[in-house]
Amino acid sequence: MRTTFLCDFDGTVAPSDIGAALVRRFTPGGAGRGRALLAGWRSGTVGHRELTEAESAMMRVTEAEALAFTRGFGLDPHFAGFAGDALERGDRVLIVSEGFEFYIRDQLDRAGLGALPLAANRARFEGDRLIPSFPHGDSSCGRCGNCKAQHVRSARAAGDHVVLVGDGLSDRCAAEIADTVLARDGLLAWCRERGIAAHPFVDFAGVAAFARHAAGAAGAAPGLRRHAYR
Repeated sequence: MRTTFLCDFDGTVAPSDIGAALVRRFTPGGAGRGRALLAGWRSGTVGHRELTEAESAMMRVTEAEALAFTRGFGLDPHFAGFAGDALERGDRVLIVSEGFEFYIRDQLDRAGLGALPLAANRARFEGDRLIPSFPHGDSSCGRCGNCKAQHVRSARAAGDHVVLVGDGLSDRCAAEIADTVLARDGLLAWCRERGIAAHPFVDFAGVAAFARHAAGAAGAAPGLRRHAYR
């Protein structure tokens, strides 16, 4: 059975949350303006789409300024090796993010990984205004800009075993239904609170080792679904 690895970007494939850093840097008045929004998102009263729309409206940044800033960040140094190994085995690696496609694609291109498929929110720049759009949302819900659960369902419909690799609250809906969850930071804590099986990881060296072990054990991957490391 083929495995699809759904990999979050900000805080996962990229160790830093590039999108959050972009908002802090280019919001007049700094992070304080969005504090109530972030508190609502963490509590679940504000959806990620609403958060992105509100944060984008507060920012003042041109496309050139945004790219110059985001190029100060990079990818997990082990991610390229993980992705190469997975593709060589015949598995699939898909980046799924609530960040913006323009800086994620730029990061992947600069790392020689531009061929990897990507699903993220989009940004259009008009002068110093960033206008978001959400091509991967779920019209029946609307809370998420990019519905990661929808990507889980799509991969499973294709007959794949679905592994979610993530770190934050934007990964919650996908974590609830993925076959296997690899988590760290806020997502790991959230999974443990709710009794969702989750394998902790530190970086993509650990993810690669997990993937090799699962691939090497005949029939092991489905059996890993409900085994949690706590």
